[in-house]
Amino acid sequence: MKYIGAHVSISGGVENAPLNAAAIGAKAFAMFTKNQRQWKSAPLSQKSIDAFQKNCADNGFAPEYILPHDGYLINLGNPDAEKRAISVEAFTDEMTRCQQLGLKLLNFHPGSHLKLISEDECLALIAEGINHALSETEGVTAVLENTAGQGSNLGYSFEQLAKIIERVQDQSRVGVCLDTCHTYAAGYDLKTEEGYARTMEDFNRILGFPLLRGMHLNDSKSKLGGKLDRHNSIGKGELGIETFRHLMQDTRLDGIPLVLETIDESLWPEEIRLLYSFC
Repeated sequence: MKYIGAHVSISGGVENAPLNAAAIGAKAFAMFTKNQRQWKSAPLSQKSIDAFQKNCADNGFAPEYILPHDGYLINLGNPDAEKRAISVEAFTDEMTRCQQLGLKLLNFHPGSHLKLISEDECLALIAEGINHALSETEGVTAVLENTAGQGSNLGYSFEQLAKIIERVQDQSRVGVCLDTCHTYAAGYDLKTEEGYARTMEDFNRILGFPLLRGMHLNDSKSKLGGKLDRHNSIGKGELGIETFRHLMQDTRLDGIPLVLETIDESLWPEEIRLLYSFC
């Protein structure tokens, strides 16, 4: 069974996220647990935590199908030790917030070397940050999102994700989220039937489908291998509508949150209905 939704707003409190998701016909959703453009926010109140959990239960959202995203400022691979420590602290706080909310996943972009250290050094630092956050929390899986490879961002190849994961001490609490736009922009052909099959075979060989804990469903403004993180609405970009028909008919993607981050929020109800029509 497919669990499709979108990255919804937490305006007014995290407890509003499941209500916003239900309003667009979602069976899964993504959210931030705090302001994504600030290092620190006020702690979650018990009132908000209780309301969030009640609203999830009332609207049929199990923790397995909620894919929170960490803040945009965090860079676990930052070459500057002091700045990296701030990122690790913020990432650990994000994991803690998920734990408090009763959630099981935290999606994040791996990190960037800023052209100051080698890729391998940066990948090792990212794993080090994950290990710290896992040691300070319980029950929440760190879900690495593949990137488009824009700038100095790492995690755009399956091999890079594998190198991070092999350094994570608790293998039971690490996973992967595939973003369709990022995957295509990074050079993996999801558009053609042959390319889709080859990409998924490569993913399974290098990482394995048991590690796939979620997906972001976005069309792409970037051409194949363009390395640009530019999302588009379903069927209105380079990937085209047939790509998403293939995805919806792939049973290997059952039972995980499939989340829209497309650029026109007003289209989310329509896009969700369209994607379910392909199942």
